[in-house]
Amino acid sequence: MTNEPPQSTDIELIAAVLEGDQESFGELVNRYQGRLVNYLYRLLRDFGEANDLAQEVFLKVYRALDRYNPKYKFSTWLFRVAQNAAIDEIRKRRLQLVSMDRPRADSSDQRTWEFPSQDRGPYGDLRNLERGAAIQGAIERLPWEYRELIVLRHYGELSYDEIATLKEMPLGTVKNKLFRGRQMLKEQLADFLTD
Repeated sequence: MTNEPPQSTDIELIAAVLEGDQESFGELVNRYQGRLVNYLYRLLRDFGEANDLAQEVFLKVYRALDRYNPKYKFSTWLFRVAQNAAIDEIRKRRLQLVSMDRPRADSSDQRTWEFPSQDRGPYGDLRNLERGAAIQGAIERLPWEYRELIVLRHYGELSYDEIATLKEMPLGTVKNKLFRGRQMLKEQLADFLTD
């Protein structure tokens, strides 16, 4: 049995990077890359672009690390940089945010959701895929302000406080909008999920 050393905090890793230990930044990347790519994918609807943009975001963050303010959580700062980069990317495409309701036709990597099934066999597997597609479609039909908060909370795995800081909204507003967004999802999925 080996005793693993305690994991360094984000602040400790940042301090190490600023002192010249570049491997510590690799630890930060490993810690946040999955969440960041998932978040960007939900905004851009293209897995390749999400991966590319995540790398650009990490590079921007690395170059600006000496300007990081430790009174804020690193994850909040990282996701703010990512959000701004995603909005810039969307503007470059000359798309309106509303048009993101449709998946891009040229997107070769469309992720599907799978849910554990009580049913066994092909019918249960198919049903789970259908449910995942219905949920994804319902999220994409939400107005941008609700969709973005749902994505930050459930795909970015940010806390309510982190979202409030990132979006510069009162905590109560974040909670209310998330509640309303979930209600809209529930209404859209009511017929499908009761089948």
